[in-house]
Amino acid sequence: MTVTGALAAVLTRDLHAVKRELSAYDDERDIWRLAPGVTNSSGTLAQHLAGNMQFFLGAVLGHNGYVRDRDAEFAKRDVPRAVLLSDLDAAIAAVRRGLQGLSDAELASPFPQAVAGITLTTGEVLLHLAAHLTYHLGQMDYHRRILTGNGRTVGALLPGELRAPRPE
Repeated sequence: MTVTGALAAVLTRDLHAVKRELSAYDDERDIWRLAPGVTNSSGTLAQHLAGNMQFFLGAVLGHNGYVRDRDAEFAKRDVPRAVLLSDLDAAIAAVRRGLQGLSDAELASPFPQAVAGITLTTGEVLLHLAAHLTYHLGQMDYHRRILTGNGRTVGALLPGELRAPRPE
């Protein structure tokens, strides 16, 4: 597996885990509730992650035309779970499109757009996106556990989901 393939696998795995987190709420309204001392709900984080991936991987690398409204990612509330899951599916497609054909050598080249005003290599941006996604995934896991009182795992970081299909 190439480095790019491994990054695609991690990003895809973690986006699927975000979907499992959202699906684990028995009461859909809890996705949007805030716990004391917490500023973002799981719904807000899901919107943010979907927008982030669709922009950086879909629009910037994959040229899919996605237009990001980052402020809306943090402002919209009570979006139905089905819409959030659909947005995450679009983010998964953006990962595939954005990383498809990206060579390991291209990872060392400058990312086509500055991130927070800083010029980084494509590889640095991709590693940042993976860490950012996993950071918020952990926040979502704790949000769900605190608000529902249910400590069960959703299998967020399953190593088996990283394996590329292998011939039998």
